[in-house]
Amino acid sequence: MSVVTNTTTIGAIDAPSRRNTELALLVFAVAIPVFAYANVGLAMTGKLPSGMLGYGLGLGLLAAVGHLVVRKFAPYADPLLLPLATLLNGLGLVIIWRLDQSPRLIQLAKRQFGSFHPDAPKQMLYTALGVALFIAVLMLLKDHRILQRYTYISMAVALFLLILPMFFPAVNGAKIWISIPGLGTIQPGEFAKIIIAVFFSGYLMVKRDALALASRRFMGMYLPRGRDLGPILVIWGVSILILVFETDLGTSLLFFGLFVVMLYVATERTSWIVFGLLMSAVGAVAVASFEPHVKLRVDAWMDPFACYKTTGACEQIGQAIMSFGSGGTMGTGLGQGNSDLIGFAANADFILSTVGEELGLAGMMAILLIYGLIVERGVRTALAARDPFGKLLAIGLSGAFALQVFVVAGGVMGLIPLTGMTMPFLAQGGSSVIANWALIGILIRISDTARRPAPAPAPSPDAEMTQVVRP
Repeated sequence: MSVVTNTTTIGAIDAPSRRNTELALLVFAVAIPVFAYANVGLAMTGKLPSGMLGYGLGLGLLAAVGHLVVRKFAPYADPLLLPLATLLNGLGLVIIWRLDQSPRLIQLAKRQFGSFHPDAPKQMLYTALGVALFIAVLMLLKDHRILQRYTYISMAVALFLLILPMFFPAVNGAKIWISIPGLGTIQPGEFAKIIIAVFFSGYLMVKRDALALASRRFMGMYLPRGRDLGPILVIWGVSILILVFETDLGTSLLFFGLFVVMLYVATERTSWIVFGLLMSAVGAVAVASFEPHVKLRVDAWMDPFACYKTTGACEQIGQAIMSFGSGGTMGTGLGQGNSDLIGFAANADFILSTVGEELGLAGMMAILLIYGLIVERGVRTALAARDPFGKLLAIGLSGAFALQVFVVAGGVMGLIPLTGMTMPFLAQGGSSVIANWALIGILIRISDTARRPAPAPAPSPDAEMTQVVRP
């Protein structure tokens, strides 16, 4: 009689990584902007643009490198985030290149600055830097929970970045840029939104029980205690100071709105939303009553065509509204609109006007749907995260992204006053595209941690099976 002993091991559940799905979607995310590039060239000159091959290869190479890094360092991440960001970034490059070909904008630049330098090549460089930062985030940030260690350091860094533009000259009425010799201008608020989300996540994870449970009931709402109102009052005050000293309505709305959204998610108390809306309304009315730059934007929002012959503050928003109207349902076609009448901000704050005119309502809804999908995947990542810090950080980054899209699109369409922020991935601006690629990288890291199968426990001695074999 012989005894043969077999030891069995239980492996982890073989969850699909969805990397091949991501690769297939990336092919479409690169092909659609290349097709749009060709469409613009044929519409404006009657022939394919000479740089189409280089543009397609460059965008495809960046997408391929990003995919390989995700496949290596975040194999279980959400398969939609990278293709959606690539598609938006690629379409933004096409629209910026289309506006670079406008004779009106070329003449305007030569008249104001003495020369014209196209923005599309610079935006392609910023895109490469953004993808490089995206890769660095995935390679260096092995676990998003490490960021929790730097809760209060991130608060100090974020406040420093928000206050820094106060010491630099205003550009177009707002102090939201800093000038660095040799590098040009940088918009620190774009990076501060990510860092402040880290602080809010770490802070609310510790304080959420006190903010959620300690309250008084009044008219069907749970009112927070006085000492628990401290954080929101401080954030409200800082946002008002930013608005007063930097006349930056967009960053103030984003900064304060992000905290209120994360506070509501952490505590599930509707009263925080009510207090947040009331305080933001009070602050906006107070600042708009005595700050001239903000007051002009509010006047232009109230009646976009009233001040055409007086201050000129209504000209851009008026042209944007007419661009949306002339686009109709299907648009005039890429390269065949007149959104360049808006002027120097056509490829920045008002780039959605080109989308609305040349792609129409259908194209505008498609672009907003892509933004909505990015936010939805971020919220889905928050729901799937296994740790409270990851949940709050994912919802904070998604909320910041959604708020920025809302304030920019709402300002261009006349829903709210203009804010001066840039549309993520779509508009011209190095700080914006680089910071938003870092945001996508952090979301992918959290998603990979949430979707990754849990490791199987080590086999116990009871798992050994003894089989008796008779001779």
